[in-house]
Amino acid sequence: MTCGNLLCGCIGVVMALRGHLDTAAWLIGLAALLDFGDGFVARMVHVSGPFGKELDSLADVVTFGVLPATIVFQLCWFQGLGTISYGAFLIAVLSALRLANFNIDTRQSESFIGLPVPANAMLLAAFPLMGHYQPQYDTIWQNDIAMGMMIAFSFMLVSEVPLFALKFKSFGWTENRIKYSFLIASTLLLLFLQFAAIPLIILLYIVVSLFSKERTSEQANG
Repeated sequence: MTCGNLLCGCIGVVMALRGHLDTAAWLIGLAALLDFGDGFVARMVHVSGPFGKELDSLADVVTFGVLPATIVFQLCWFQGLGTISYGAFLIAVLSALRLANFNIDTRQSESFIGLPVPANAMLLAAFPLMGHYQPQYDTIWQNDIAMGMMIAFSFMLVSEVPLFALKFKSFGWTENRIKYSFLIASTLLLLFLQFAAIPLIILLYIVVSLFSKERTSEQANG
C-alpha cells in the first residue's frame, strides 16, 4: 500500500507535467487513502516497524510534496507568472523538512505540530478539481494573489502550531466531541460545496485546533 502511494505520486507528476491537473489531483486523493490505510493495516497484522515508517516518509515526499508542488507550478505557469512559478517547488522542500522532523519529533505521537503533509497536499489538489468541475469559482482563486497564498500557506508545514490528530482511543462523545464536531461540519461542507469545501475544511481544522488548545489551557489554569 505504501508503494502504491509512491506509484500514485510518480504517475501524478507525469500527469501534471502533461497538463492533466485534475487527474494528478485525483491521484493525490487515492494516495491519501492508501497512506491512511497502510498504517492501519500494518498495526492490524502486527508488521509495523522502522522500515515501514521510513518508506512511508519517502513515498510522502513524492506524493504529498513533489506532486502538489508540480501542480501549483503548472497553475502558476498557466497564469503567466513565468520564472516566479518555480517558487512552487518550495512546497516540496517544506514537505521534506516537515516529514524529516516528524520522524524524530517525539512530541507528535498523539497530535501534530504544524500542518500534516497530506492535508496540505489535499488543499492544493482542490484547486485544479475546482477548475475542472466547478468553474464558477475560477474568479476567486485564479489570480496572482491566490497563487502566492498557495505557496505561502505551505509554511504551515514547518510551523509550531499544535493541531489535533483524528486518532480515537475510544468512541465516546464527551472525550471526542471536538473531533466529531469537526467531522460533521466537514461532511456538511463537502455536501454543499463539493471540492470548494476542501480549503475551508483545512482552515476549519486549524481554527478548531487552536480553539481546542486554548480551551485546554484555560481549563488547566483553573
